Amino acid sequence: QVQLVESGGGLVQAGGSLRLSCAPSGRTFSTYAMGWFRQAPGKEREFVASIRWASGRTSYTESMKDRFTISRDNAKNTVYLQMNSLKSEDTAVYYCAASTYSTTAYNSWGQGTQVTVSS
Repeated sequence: QVQLVESGGGLVQAGGSLRLSCAPSGRTFSTYAMGWFRQAPGKEREFVASIRWASGRTSYTESMKDRFTISRDNAKNTVYLQMNSLKSEDTAVYYCAASTYSTTAYNSWGQGTQVTVSS
């Protein structure tokens, strides 16, 4: 199974922005959709956003859709998560995932990248 690698996390002040990137490490594979999830300390993993690779159609958790944007670069085989107006509540480990068949079930996952938003 291909390994996904996230990058772009770090420490940012509240109100700031970050852009996360996710790309396969190794051989390319057929992708139906890619998504971003996050897990805050003591919380369960939650869905953030997804994008269908071919069409570019996106889906977001309602509470995040005004601040977060998912996008893709076909040439680089990379998916991004642009995060604006960050809040302390956004502090979490962010995971990239890929699916060969669905936008709601994923079969490849990255190792996660830490996003910390300071108050």
